[in-house]
Amino acid sequence: MSGFLSTDLQLPTASRKWTINPMTENAEIVAAAGAPSGASPLGISSAHQTAPGIVVEKYFRWRGGEITRLEAFGDVIFGFAITLLVVSLEVPHSYAELMTDVRGFLPFAACFAQLVLIWRTHYRFSRRYGLEDDYTALLTMILLFLVLFYVYPLKFVFTALFAQIIGSNIPGNLGLHEASVLMRLYAAGFASVFLLFVLMYAHAFRLRRDLALNPIEIQQTKLSMQENALLALIGAASFVVAIRAPQWAGWVYALIGPLMWIHGSIFGKRTRRLAASLDSARQG
Repeated sequence: MSGFLSTDLQLPTASRKWTINPMTENAEIVAAAGAPSGASPLGISSAHQTAPGIVVEKYFRWRGGEITRLEAFGDVIFGFAITLLVVSLEVPHSYAELMTDVRGFLPFAACFAQLVLIWRTHYRFSRRYGLEDDYTALLTMILLFLVLFYVYPLKFVFTALFAQIIGSNIPGNLGLHEASVLMRLYAAGFASVFLLFVLMYAHAFRLRRDLALNPIEIQQTKLSMQENALLALIGAASFVVAIRAPQWAGWVYALIGPLMWIHGSIFGKRTRRLAASLDSARQG
């Protein structure tokens, strides 16, 4: 791995040049005053930003380098959790068994999508900041524990939901009390997961000077904190609804799409305006 990092694993500053191989990104960070006219407001060469095979954010310089042991461990846990969701480990031996497995694929797809959402959120945090301190590791371990613990409640909730939609028998013939407990359990896990992401981003925000975050990256960090806080609040709201009316608790999650769209639209415009103003100030 020689030549992988040119800064001996030190955090890059605004004036230090650093290079990361194409498994993550290549970027040249220069001082704002001396940035070339073709550079972005972040001081990242546009040629590097558009290099083939490189996936980067437009307004955020990824500080994560080589895949760390913490990230690799997290990937293993997420993979194991998805394995636990598999409909069946045996090949069906009859048409009835096949149809039973087929009906289980929709709940599996919903659970898979939610786990991918959590994995993607953690992946982006790790790539953005490259943090591996004790506090970040602790939050990550708690997150992975919750992911494993809630695999079966997650699968049960979506299996019961799709059974109700297609008119088949709900597993276990849930009564009102059982449904209330199940939805509260799911809501508590949902809220806890995204609350952990709030704490992670808050930690990165506290380290903004050590990480040399620029104004746009600071705003993006705040934006991510707010997004995850909204998701945690939706989970908390569903928990409250499930106490009295568990049949409506699942519909609370329908607020996720509209709220994320409204929040992203408002703060996306602010980010673009800030980027334009910084670019104008640099060129002026």
